[in-house]
Amino acid sequence: MGSAVAPEFPHPFDPLTPDEIATAIATVKKAHGDNVFFNVVALQEPRKADMTAWLAAPETAARPKRVADVVVIAPGNKVYDALVTLEEPKIIKWELLEGQQPIITMEELQLVEHICRKDPRVIEQCVLSGIAAEDMDKVFCDPWTIGYDERFGSSVRLQQAFIYYRPHIDNCQYQYPFDFCPIYDADKKEIIAIDIPKVRRKLSTAPSIDYHPAAVEARDGYRDNLKPINISQPEGVSFQVKGREIEWQNWKLHIGFNYREGIVLNNITFNDKGNVRPLFYRLSLAEMVVPYGNPEHPHQRKHALDQGEYGAGYMTNSLSLGCDCKGSIHYIDANFPTRAGGLRTIKNAICIHEEDSGILFKHTDFRDESVIVTRGRKLVIQQIFTAANYEYVVAWIFHQDGTIQPEIKLTGILNTYAMDPDEDTHGWGTQVYAGVNAHNHQHLFSLRINPNIDGPNNTVFMSDAVPSEAPVGSPENFYGNGFYAKRTKLATTGEAMTEYNGATSRTWDMCNTSKLNPFSRKPVSYKLVSREVPGLLPKEGSLVWKRAAFARHAVHVTKYRDDQLWPAGRHVPQTSGEPSRGLPEWIGDGSESVEDTDIVLWHTFGLTHFPAPEDFPVMPAEPMSLLLRPRNFFSSNPVLDVPPSYSSTPSQLLANGSGVLDAADKISKLAFPGGSGDSVSNGTSCCATNGNGTTNGH
Repeated sequence: MGSAVAPEFPHPFDPLTPDEIATAIATVKKAHGDNVFFNVVALQEPRKADMTAWLAAPETAARPKRVADVVVIAPGNKVYDALVTLEEPKIIKWELLEGQQPIITMEELQLVEHICRKDPRVIEQCVLSGIAAEDMDKVFCDPWTIGYDERFGSSVRLQQAFIYYRPHIDNCQYQYPFDFCPIYDADKKEIIAIDIPKVRRKLSTAPSIDYHPAAVEARDGYRDNLKPINISQPEGVSFQVKGREIEWQNWKLHIGFNYREGIVLNNITFNDKGNVRPLFYRLSLAEMVVPYGNPEHPHQRKHALDQGEYGAGYMTNSLSLGCDCKGSIHYIDANFPTRAGGLRTIKNAICIHEEDSGILFKHTDFRDESVIVTRGRKLVIQQIFTAANYEYVVAWIFHQDGTIQPEIKLTGILNTYAMDPDEDTHGWGTQVYAGVNAHNHQHLFSLRINPNIDGPNNTVFMSDAVPSEAPVGSPENFYGNGFYAKRTKLATTGEAMTEYNGATSRTWDMCNTSKLNPFSRKPVSYKLVSREVPGLLPKEGSLVWKRAAFARHAVHVTKYRDDQLWPAGRHVPQTSGEPSRGLPEWIGDGSESVEDTDIVLWHTFGLTHFPAPEDFPVMPAEPMSLLLRPRNFFSSNPVLDVPPSYSSTPSQLLANGSGVLDAADKISKLAFPGGSGDSVSNGTSCCATNGNGTTNGH
C-alpha cells in the first residue's frame, strides 16, 4: 500500500518553499526598496556537476546550495535579473537588462480589462461597434503580450487586448468579439494606441450559444442514459511518496514544478531486477508556440509563446477530486510570489494517480487455447493550465514496461474574431457560429529531454524504415522483399537538425554506445516515437519563424549546459527574433560535437487546427501523445513479473485444469445477465473460449 512521508529538508530539486520565497523577497527589498515588482522568484536549478555528485553520495557529498532566481521590475520599467543565496541571504547577481521584457504575470493580465473599460477611445470604439456606453461593464478582454510590433520595439512593456462583449455574465465570452485591438502600456497603466481594421465589422447580434448547465437544460437538456463509473482501490495506491520523490513499480523520480514549464521530472531511474539504472536526468515541456494563420494586421501578432510569455506554472489550475482527477489521488501544491512580494499558493497544482491501462500482454495458443493475459496499469502525473481561452491538460504517463508517455489534451474555447454575415474568410479561418470567425492555427510544443541512458554520455541516432538498396534479382535481395532500419548518427548540432518523415516511420534513438545489449549486440537506448509532428507553417523569415526558432525542426540536439533551459530564450515577450534567441544561439555554426557526451534532445511536436463548428462554444478534448520507449535496454520483456489475470499452460489443460491461475477481479460482471453472453462465460475469468462456445480451463 502506498504512503506519503515529509522529508526533513527540501530536496535540492524541490521548488522554493514559502519561507525561501519570503527570504529572497526580503533580501531584495532590503537592498532596493519596496517599490519593486517581482515577476519571478524561483529555484535556480542546482549546477549539474554538484547535483550528480550529491545524488551519487548524498551522505558524504556537499549538498547543493539553494539559490533563488529572481526577476524584478523597478520603476521606469527597469528590468533586473538577480540571484539570491538563501542559506546566508545575499544578492550575488543584480543585472540591468536592456530592451528585454520578462514573463507577464497573471496580476498584470488582470489589470488590462479594468483600464480598457474606462478608456474614452475604447468606449468610443465599442459604441461604434454597436453597444451602449453604459454597457462597458459587459466588455471583457483577453490581454496578450504584443508579441512584437516594430512601432513600439522592446523597451516599453506592452500588451494587446482582444475585446469581447458578454451580454450576460454566464455567456460564452468568445461569441461576441469586437474588431479592434487596444495596446496597453504596463508602466503607464494606460491605453496608448488602438489598432482598427480597414474593414469594420459590427458586433454580432446572434442568439447566444452557451455550454453551462442552465443553457443546456434550456435547449435540449442533458443525456439521461449515462450510468455511473467508479474507480476503486480498496487497498490504497501502489506508489510511495517522500516529499516530492515518488516510487512506483520499478520507477523512481523527483517531481518538480516551476513557474514556466510547470511539471519538471528529474533523476528518473528504473530498477531492473535489483540494478537501479538511470534513464533521464531531466524531462519537461519547455516551450510552445501557437501561431495563427490570418495575415491581416494586427493578426500577425497572434502567435503566443505561452510558456515563455505567461508560464505554464503561473497559469496552472487548482485541481479537484472526481473532476480533473478521478480515483485515489495524491496532490502537490505550488507556491509563487505576488508582484508586491507576497505569496500565492495554488492548491492541488499536480495530481498523481493510477489507471488501468488495458492489456499489458497476452497470448493464446491456437492449438489448444492455452492462454496468458496480463493487464497493465499506469501512473499519471498531471497538471492543467489555462492560457486565456485554451486549456492544456499535460500528463506524464509511466508504464510498467519502462515506457514514458507524455500526453497533452487541448480543450477550452477557440480564439475568435468578428465577421459580417456571409463574409468570405479567404481560407484563413472558419465561421463556427453566426458572426464568429475562428482562425487557423497551430499548437507546437518543445519537449526537452536530458537523457541519462545508463550514464551521462549518450548519442542520438535517427532511424528510418527503408527497403534494401539492392535491386530485385540481385544476390542480396533476389525476391525484393528486404527492408531494414537505417540508422544515421547525429554527430554534430548541425547534423541533428532533422525533420519527421512519416513515409519512413522515422524515430530517434538516444543511445549509450559504450554498453551493448547481451543478445542484440546493439547499444542500450530509449527511442523517441512521435508521429504528430507538423512543420511550422509560417514561412522562413516570418516573425514567428524568427521568434520561435525551436519550431523550425522536429529535432535539435545540443550539448548540455547549465541554464540552457528555454529554447526560445530566457526573456520571451516582445522579442523581435533578430537575433533569434535560444537554440540558434546554442547551436551556432552547427559544428559542435554531440556524440558520446551529455546532451539535450529538443523535440517539436503538436497539431495544426483548422477550426470547425464542432469546436464551439467549447472544444471536446483533442489528445496528442508520444512515447519514450526502451529499445535493447532490457535483456527480455521487463513485465514478465507483473502478475497475470489468467494463465493456463498446455500441461495444466491436459491435467484437467490443475494449477490454472485465475486472478481475475471479482468485480467485473456481465452487462446483461441472462443474455447470450452466458453461453460463453461466467463473467469471472479471463480464459479463452473455443469455437463451439465452451470454455477451456474449467
